[in-house]
Amino acid sequence: MASPTRNDCLALDSRDQLADFRNQFQLADDLIYLDGNSLGVLPRATKARLLDAVEIEWGQDLIKSWNKHGWMHLPTRVGDKIAGLIGAKAGQVVAADSTSINVYKVVSSALKMQKGRIKIISDQGNFPTDLYMVQGITNQIGRDKCQLNLVSPDDVISAIDDDTALVMLTQVDFRTGRIYDMDAITKAAHAKGALVCWDLCHSAGAIPVLLDECNVDFAVGCGYKYLNGGPGAPAFVYVAKRHLAKAFQPLSGWHGHASPFDFSTEFTPANTIESFLCGTPSVLAMIALEVSLDIWAEADMTAVRKKSMALCDLFIELVEDRCANHGFELISPRDANLRGSQVSFSHSDGFPITQALIAANVVGDFRAPNVLRFGFTPLYTSYVDVWDAVDRLVNIMATKSYDAPEFNVRGAVT
Repeated sequence: MASPTRNDCLALDSRDQLADFRNQFQLADDLIYLDGNSLGVLPRATKARLLDAVEIEWGQDLIKSWNKHGWMHLPTRVGDKIAGLIGAKAGQVVAADSTSINVYKVVSSALKMQKGRIKIISDQGNFPTDLYMVQGITNQIGRDKCQLNLVSPDDVISAIDDDTALVMLTQVDFRTGRIYDMDAITKAAHAKGALVCWDLCHSAGAIPVLLDECNVDFAVGCGYKYLNGGPGAPAFVYVAKRHLAKAFQPLSGWHGHASPFDFSTEFTPANTIESFLCGTPSVLAMIALEVSLDIWAEADMTAVRKKSMALCDLFIELVEDRCANHGFELISPRDANLRGSQVSFSHSDGFPITQALIAANVVGDFRAPNVLRFGFTPLYTSYVDVWDAVDRLVNIMATKSYDAPEFNVRGAVT
């Protein structure tokens, strides 16, 4: 069959029920942004909302804003809005800190809940910060109390045994986009008496997530990727309601206290999700994230997933057809049901090709050792964006413009 044409893509855009969402985001006309899985685009409403927060709430109302404008309740209010995107009922998610810090809280809590169990099972390709946090806990309390066991993705279930305290996995692999079966792995872990924590950094806002339905114990995730909360946006942590009375995280800051304004010198944890708070939240960052979540509240996640799968399928088809014999190898699952909202290809010149694409206003990113990674965000990515991105890639490969010296210089971020 003939490869889709640009007119075919324009026709798809004309029928896209999500097309109007693009107007709610700030995007330059010639920019094709395929990196929302690293940093989401700025919602147009964010600037005005932040200006109001700075000039009125902070500038005029000052300390009164903790009550008057609800600053004190931002972590739980934002958390409940995230809950709606990840299949959780209210009262089980709080926006707080970074993903790394929330991993530390969850792993520490799980080890304490699982007396006598010391193994943390994860896969060899998991996002490094998750693994680093467990390694840090091991260094802190000793290998006799915490051991990180890394296995291949296909061996996760068979690796779970009676000594496993926690299975900790990223639902959508950050390099390949492969999706784990959340329900099957959670059930397998529970059958062995283990708890489960899912990292949703590449899931929330990208695919439907069913935490409550899958009986998940814990989850963590960030706010700056598909959720469009801005660089360094607050992360979030989910704790199943059944665990709130006994999941004690070690960072016992005053915002996690049952009565923080009693100023007691003895810590009494809240018996709600607020026990997973620590210090004072970053109010402006929380406000920015909330703006984007209000946009998400208008979106149908089923439609988002359907379009995501179609965009990714189209990209794969066009690259493999129009860039055949140029050395690209698909490393993402070909089956859309097994893939998140990203497509990854390997190439021996992956880094300079990525830089040449960025210079051509097609922004994806590179992940070592040789992966070109492209994120598809249906609220603001169009079908014609996909066609035009591949068209620019075709030109780069045909002219070998990526051989230019400037495209081989690595910055601090790839």
